[in-house]
Amino acid sequence: MKKVLLSILLAGVGTATFAQKGEVAEAKKAWGIYQLTGATGGDIAKKLETLNAAIKRTDAAIVHEKTKDLPEAWTYRALLTSAAALADTANLQNADTYLKVAQESVEKAKTLDTKGSEKENIEQAQLNISNAVRNIGVLAYQKKDFKTAYEKFNQATVLNPTDTAMYLNAGIAARGLEDYPKMIDSYKKVISLNHPESAALYEEIVSTQLTAQKDTAAAMASITEAKAKYPENINFITSETQIYLQQGDVDKAESALTSLVAKQPGNATFQAALGNVYLQQALKIQGNMNKIDAKNVKAMNAAKDKRDALVEKSIPFFTKALEIDPKNVGALENLKTIYTFKNDTKNYNDIKARLDAIQQ
Repeated sequence: MKKVLLSILLAGVGTATFAQKGEVAEAKKAWGIYQLTGATGGDIAKKLETLNAAIKRTDAAIVHEKTKDLPEAWTYRALLTSAAALADTANLQNADTYLKVAQESVEKAKTLDTKGSEKENIEQAQLNISNAVRNIGVLAYQKKDFKTAYEKFNQATVLNPTDTAMYLNAGIAARGLEDYPKMIDSYKKVISLNHPESAALYEEIVSTQLTAQKDTAAAMASITEAKAKYPENINFITSETQIYLQQGDVDKAESALTSLVAKQPGNATFQAALGNVYLQQALKIQGNMNKIDAKNVKAMNAAKDKRDALVEKSIPFFTKALEIDPKNVGALENLKTIYTFKNDTKNYNDIKARLDAIQQ
């Protein structure tokens, strides 16, 4: 089964416009310089030193009577703190603190900017915030802090509800937490957005429901969804067949395997599996014959006829499996059982010799 992988591209700071005035003017100036000289590359500590000095300017501006209600005081605070959240890749707790200040500043700026003069700066700050959330999630995941990673990736999906990469990352982080309901919810959201890996996600969902959650009913429901979306995908039919066989639902297993054989006639495993469905039915009838009154000749003969018909029906599939894969042990073992039952010494000896040769 293909396991989906985390999207780990880290984002950077974009560009924005700036103007001039007091503490706000100094903050603007610092932001402009940072964009030109410090936004890419360089030492993290130096970046944060530059940004923190400018953030202090906004600390003063947002409490001063003359500037506390200026939209630009809050937008530049948002720009600077969101840039700091992006820059601090070493201390995720600090990055998250910057991020929260940036988000609060954006909301305040939106409230004050009634004329829309700070629209571009607000949009830039929001982009930085979105990228910072993604980055913190990726860095947390790389540190195996799956809880923080899940929270941040989930937060990223709130900021951008159509970002399939973040839904996928949230699911993978939940998988790291072994929180399978959250993993499946995230994966199904990705699937609903027609992600190219949707088939692989369905396969992982089914596998998880069967092995980790032990929830066959949920797995069957997922298989039904997956088959409707990907009717040609053999893996879903295979999983469905295995479940039917485990449940003893022979008719449904036969139907599913017949479909598999029709789709992949050159698959020895499918051929042998379908033959085994018929053989198992025959063996079950054989077991039930012990319960039939020996005096009830009609019932006994009917059971024998049905048993023998199923045995004969199984043989061509085992034979075909061996044509495709001469060392298919399952097919050989089943034919050995059949020829023992039929007292067919010649064929029994031939099959036994082939098994002995494989086992040597």
